Amino acid sequence: MDFNNLHELLRGLYDEMLPLSATMATIAKGVAGLGALFYVALKVWQALSRAEPIDVFPLLRPFAIGLCIMFFPTIVLGSINAVLSPIVKGTHGMLDSQVLDLNKLQQQKDLLEKEAMLRNPETAYLVSNEEFDKKLEDLGWSPNDLVTMAGMYMDRTAYQMEQSTKKWFRELLEILFQAAALVIDTIRTFFLIVLSILGPIAFAISVWDGFQSTLTQWLTRYISVYLWLPVADMFSAMLAKIQSLILERDIEMLNDPTFIPDTGNTVYVIFMIIGIVGYFTIPTVTGWIIQAGGAGNFTRNVSQAAMRSGNVAAAGAGAVAGNVSGQLLNNGQKS
Repeated sequence: MDFNNLHELLRGLYDEMLPLSATMATIAKGVAGLGALFYVALKVWQALSRAEPIDVFPLLRPFAIGLCIMFFPTIVLGSINAVLSPIVKGTHGMLDSQVLDLNKLQQQKDLLEKEAMLRNPETAYLVSNEEFDKKLEDLGWSPNDLVTMAGMYMDRTAYQMEQSTKKWFRELLEILFQAAALVIDTIRTFFLIVLSILGPIAFAISVWDGFQSTLTQWLTRYISVYLWLPVADMFSAMLAKIQSLILERDIEMLNDPTFIPDTGNTVYVIFMIIGIVGYFTIPTVTGWIIQAGGAGNFTRNVSQAAMRSGNVAAAGAGAVAGNVSGQLLNNGQKS
């Protein structure tokens, strides 16, 4: 099973379903047109009731959103994907380079472990058929030699079963690790398809007065979900780098002729388990990267503080003016 082909299949699925957003744009045009009519009428009526000049610039907002709805796959999705695609390609390149180094180091470590066991006469027959046959030839056919021969066969069988079990468990963890990545990518693709197809409806609803934040929230969620894949690639690259550092340390130790290797791969198994669990924290991490509403809240708070300060200053100025006027009246009466 090639998981890379499955990831490519999901990307192809997204590209195939992307044109469906044009179908929803037809419905969104009617909703946006009705919302624009009420929005413009409300703003004009408010300006007339207050005897204020009509500000034309805010009235252009519904028309700009309408243009985005009419050309949604090109203007909106095309622009966002064009900006975010280099991020995906960059993080995927980081992952490929780290995995390539990891595979080379793993092959080098396996070769050094075999050479280290061949240097030890007590373990050489476990990994080499030649050494095993040579040791059998050195034995005779006495009862003690037959017992030793049977023990060698049992040790060799136990070693092979142990290595097979460890290899099976390691491959199982690798499959689970790849499956976790595939789950994240599948959910990401599903969310992106839903956001893309129903995006024109979200844009149309944002035209209505009181629902302006819908547009900002849609953009925030789309970008956040789109960044799941780059964050997942960065997480995998980090794990691959950690494993590369561990392998480099093991290779350095294996170069020592007196070092006895440990073929348990316990550290590798631990980090595979950490990777499986860590994959499901990716949606939370991407939520930290982009958030909406912070600048708007800050501006609103600043405006409210400025208005309060202005009211306090006006009240203070009025009080001072009242005191001055009272003193002038008292002085006039005395004179």
